[in-house]
Amino acid sequence: MNVRYRMGLTAAGLVSGLLLAAAPTLAADPIKIGVLEDQSGDFAAATIGKVHAIELAVDEINKAGGIAGRPIELVIYDTQSDNTRYQEFMRRVLQRDKVDVVFAGFSSASREAYRPIVNQFDGFAFYNNQYEGGVCDANMVVTGAVPEQQFSTLIPWMMETYGKKVYTIAADYNFGQISAEWVRNIVKENGGEMVGEEFIPLGVSQFSQTIQNIQNAKPDFVVTLLVGTAQASYYEQAAAAAVGLPMASSVNVGQGYEHKRFTPPSLANMYVTTNYIEEVDTPASKEFLAKFKAMFPDEPYVNQEAANSYIAMNLYKQMVERANGSTDREDLRKIIAEGDVCFDGPSGKVCLDPKSQHMSHTIFLAKVNDDHSISFPKVWEDIKPYWLGDAGCDLTVSDPSEQYTPSNPPKKG
Repeated sequence: MNVRYRMGLTAAGLVSGLLLAAAPTLAADPIKIGVLEDQSGDFAAATIGKVHAIELAVDEINKAGGIAGRPIELVIYDTQSDNTRYQEFMRRVLQRDKVDVVFAGFSSASREAYRPIVNQFDGFAFYNNQYEGGVCDANMVVTGAVPEQQFSTLIPWMMETYGKKVYTIAADYNFGQISAEWVRNIVKENGGEMVGEEFIPLGVSQFSQTIQNIQNAKPDFVVTLLVGTAQASYYEQAAAAAVGLPMASSVNVGQGYEHKRFTPPSLANMYVTTNYIEEVDTPASKEFLAKFKAMFPDEPYVNQEAANSYIAMNLYKQMVERANGSTDREDLRKIIAEGDVCFDGPSGKVCLDPKSQHMSHTIFLAKVNDDHSISFPKVWEDIKPYWLGDAGCDLTVSDPSEQYTPSNPPKKG
């Protein structure tokens, strides 16, 4: 039988290591996987499900014989929505715990805090989050959706449906800034007009001036790229002020299930492009959700990042087994470069792109209705993470370990 134990809070207040040990019939040498995710702090509501999805996948894999006959052992740390914890624990899992791979990070700021450490120690990390795109780094596999999957579908649809005057409000750090650049470019390419753009510091919770600015600009819809507990205050304040405009987002609903947590109709008429939410009504989604709820009956919501994390564990299993049991990063990168690293999961079939080490997705357009129920007016299948490869990132040839943007693309050749 599986043995499972949790080490409690240390004197420093840090959660250290959940270990899933193997059944006696498996080989004694485990594959160690570090998990650095925010189980407390501002981002915990969106990220605890990632940890649970990893535990679900590991439980299934270990019961089925492990990876190439070896059990998976998880080493889990609570990063507490604190980027310094990511740096501290990334060093710990790579140097002391000697993990084979790390699943880590919610915010882009956390990823960029730990990514140099992964490179320094020649580690291998999965970032299982929707983000602003652009990371071309051989030490990283990204399973979350990126702008060319979310905005290149969402923004033209919104402009065709509601009009071409657009106002963006975004979190003032790399996620919001780069995402806003994508929106700006797509609006221009489709003959639209940016009538306003604001970048909001993460701690801001009062939006009266922003709401007044939006009302004065008279956009056809608002793109909201707000992050964290404080910035979420915008939605109920905008509803109270009767802004009444359609909203478009890549970050809400799919991660923080705001439609469940906020009072209707504060998110009414919001449209979100997501690669999975628990309302997706397919047999694969229902099966995944049933397994998840059976193992974690108190889970408030199963979001896209939980699905990404579950998929990532299964992709990693496939890569190691195709590499004849090797967990060496270069051996696994060769498997990715061969192509056809795919998995049929909760959101449908996904595949890793060899050039960028990002993942294809089915993209669901989720509409939040007046009562905060969800409908899906549009679905785009097999949307590839094409931009990095087209722009010149090719990890099968070279590894720049950089993050690029539309205004600062990789240099071809």
